[in-house]
Amino acid sequence: MMSLTKVRLWDVVKQQYRYKLKGYIQVFMSMVVLQVLALIFSLNGVGNAGASGGLLNVNTSYFSADFVLAFTMLWGFITAILITTKAYSNDDFIFVTNRLSSHLSNVLFLVTASILGGLTTILSTFLLKVIVFLFKSDVYLASSADLAAPMTLLVGVSSASLYILLLCSLGYLVGTLIQWSKLFAVLLPAVFVGGLLLNALSGEAGILAVLYAFFMTESSFPLFFLKVVCTSVVLFWGAFGLSNRLEVRP
Repeated sequence: MMSLTKVRLWDVVKQQYRYKLKGYIQVFMSMVVLQVLALIFSLNGVGNAGASGGLLNVNTSYFSADFVLAFTMLWGFITAILITTKAYSNDDFIFVTNRLSSHLSNVLFLVTASILGGLTTILSTFLLKVIVFLFKSDVYLASSADLAAPMTLLVGVSSASLYILLLCSLGYLVGTLIQWSKLFAVLLPAVFVGGLLLNALSGEAGILAVLYAFFMTESSFPLFFLKVVCTSVVLFWGAFGLSNRLEVRP
């Protein structure tokens, strides 16, 4: 007997996306824990400078959300790997689904997680200032930029979200590679650590330095946006292609 109800792809994707937002709430709780930990590390500042003259000593500490962003990017990378595991991917089969709808809902979830991570990262800058002002004595706070300005705040949140999304897409590809072959769980960290050691010993700029310069030193936001989005699409597309070669769930 055939059903007269036609199941549309985007209806399934939306159902899975809503389910993941509710079912993966522990993922966002872990993000909050990591960001609080990063704030604690940031209380001593990310840089210091001092000057003295006669009886006057001046010490300048630089406070920023750099640690928070780094921890949140790491969180996005790990989260993307986790949702490719069988423990998470099997949850999709409570719906009438296929791999395409599962991947699309995962991408939507990671995009949402990246936006939330970027927003909380930038807002943590204000929280850090409040904590420093309340609990550190003899402090004069000065800002190098008006972070509360709407355009500055929007660019800051967007940039942080894009950095997190970039790591999410990389983690999604890494997680898919590991599901494709467990050998990559050992091979990829070994290649990463080996590359760092080789660059340190040779003193030459390696692929990591090139990637850092390509993404982190871009001064034009539209060009940076284009770089991250195109790279993320390629990484997600690579994960889609690899997943088609995985064995079908019984």
